[in-house]
Order: sequence, then C-alpha cells, then structure tokens
Amino acid sequence: MKINKIKEMSSPELEKELGELKTELFKLKFSLATNGLENPMKIKSVKKDIARINTVLTERKIAEKKGEI
Repeated sequence: MKINKIKEMSSPELEKELGELKTELFKLKFSLATNGLENPMKIKSVKKDIARINTVLTERKIAEKKGEI
C-alpha cells in the first residue's frame, strides 16, 4: 500500500485496515510455520504496511495534541 493512499484515509478507516493487516500477518506466519509460503516476502510487505499505518496514526495524534495546546 502506498503512503499517499494511507494519508488519504480517515483515522477510523486506518484502524480498521490495521486490524485486517495484523490478522493477515498472523495467518501468513502460521502458514509459513505449518506448510510454507509460496512468497515469503509477503510477510515483509505486510509488516511495512502496518508500520506505515502506525506512523500516520502517530503523526495525526501528535498534530492533534499540538492543536489543543
């Protein structure tokens, strides 16, 4: 997922997407442990997407706090 697409999404949408990605990551790790994956690099890309979403959510929280002070 591209960062531009992530920044366009609202915070509730991002939190929903984050939950879905964490579920997908769990399934990928489980699949890797049990029978192997065709594309193990998929785990890396899902982890990066999770990190991107967490970064955008954190940036928004910081900007929100700065606006309150």
